[in-house]
Amino acid sequence: MRLQLNTKIILGFTIAVSMLLLTSLLAWYSIQQLSYYTQRVEHTYQVLQRTSDLRMRMRDAQSQVRGYLLLNDSTQKTTFQAVLQQARLDHDTLRVLTSDNPSQQLRLDTLKTIIAQETDYLSNFLQEKPSVSAVQRLVIGDRAMQEKLRLLVEHMKAEEEGLLSQRRQRQGIYEHTTPAAIIVSAVLAAIIVLWLFNKIFQELKANAELQQQLTQTNEEVARRIQLIESLAERVVQGDYKVKIKDRGKDSLGNLATSLNRMTQTLDENFTMLETRNKELDQFAYVASHDLKAPLRGVVTVVKWIESELPNELSDQMRQYLDMMKGRLHRLEDLINGLLAYARVGRTEQKLEEVHVGQLVREVQEMVVPASFRVEIPTNMPTLVTDRLSLQQVFTNLMGNAAKYHHKPEGTITVSCQELKNEYEFTVRDDGPGIAPQFHEKIFLMFQTLRDRNTAESTGIGLSIVKKILDEQKASIRVDSAEGEGTAFIFTWPKPAPVPTSVAS
Repeated sequence: MRLQLNTKIILGFTIAVSMLLLTSLLAWYSIQQLSYYTQRVEHTYQVLQRTSDLRMRMRDAQSQVRGYLLLNDSTQKTTFQAVLQQARLDHDTLRVLTSDNPSQQLRLDTLKTIIAQETDYLSNFLQEKPSVSAVQRLVIGDRAMQEKLRLLVEHMKAEEEGLLSQRRQRQGIYEHTTPAAIIVSAVLAAIIVLWLFNKIFQELKANAELQQQLTQTNEEVARRIQLIESLAERVVQGDYKVKIKDRGKDSLGNLATSLNRMTQTLDENFTMLETRNKELDQFAYVASHDLKAPLRGVVTVVKWIESELPNELSDQMRQYLDMMKGRLHRLEDLINGLLAYARVGRTEQKLEEVHVGQLVREVQEMVVPASFRVEIPTNMPTLVTDRLSLQQVFTNLMGNAAKYHHKPEGTITVSCQELKNEYEFTVRDDGPGIAPQFHEKIFLMFQTLRDRNTAESTGIGLSIVKKILDEQKASIRVDSAEGEGTAFIFTWPKPAPVPTSVAS
């Protein structure tokens, strides 16, 4: 598993610090041991020195007594006491220095007894009369005790010298290991730091190369994405023959291949659609001419029968002829409605300035009976839009409001509200209303809520309105309930602002 650069740096510094701490602890321990054994060596020297001083003082004490006996010098007595006092002080100091050594403590106990005996022995001669014979007796009698003192001191010194040898050996070891530990610590720390910096440098170099590769890759990907965006924009503008030249074997290359296939399919489909539209135009022409011609002929025949045989037709026959004329007119309206529905969105829209208030008044004169009152506000907007499409919407909505009214007279109210990106128009009547369960059904083709024998209706008018608004990317909804009138609310997009050019 490849570690990140930050993790490597932290890990490297952790190892370096750990090694420095470890070697520093080893160096500190070595220094402490060196100091300890140096103190112990000094301590041993002190014991040896005090031991030698003690024996020398006991010999000096004997010398002071001999001097008194030979020279009859009373000052030797005072010096004798001072020497004994120093000997006792040396003994007490040795007891403190060897407090951690039981064997030396036992020897010091014996030494204390010998010192006491030697003191008593020498003190007795200080009471005698000075003479040469007294000196001879002193030396001969004290020889054994001095020998015991010498042997005891020698044993003490031998043990201390043994300890001194061990301690000096340990001291020598730590004298050599301490500098070595410090040097090793410094060398290890330097090696780790150099290794760490080398690793960091290599990682930074690799990251720089990777960053450069990523930059180049990003630039290449951005270029290829720009080609894809350009293709999408040209497809939006209607150019379905555009292709992308991208031979890459990655996801973008696969996407480019898919887009090329998509544009090819779109081109084929739109070519086929144009062919179908032409066929539909031909059908519309046939329907408007070939279908209407025999229809008009049948209407003419009915009129001839009514005019030629006015006295021979019974009331029942006249009723049948009226029903036939109504069905023929409904069939003609149905054909005209189908043609109008088919042409929605297929004819070129002609943008022009439209005063909506004036447009509504013109629609009123065409489709609303004189017995109806139409309320139009004075603040209706002026739009730059396709006049025929907007006129068709108002014509169908206002015509339906009058046609399906349950009374011969009524009120139709047209209002407008300006929104952010569109206008919201409302066509409201005071007719019988529409139950909520039929609000969606009325926009479907050939759907009508009234008996066809009561009011001739093709059921296409609101379908045409819905299709026109869908082409404009607008919406329509109905607000109605039975007995409360009906309001059709639809939106119409505002014209896009025309950019103003700055003269240079």
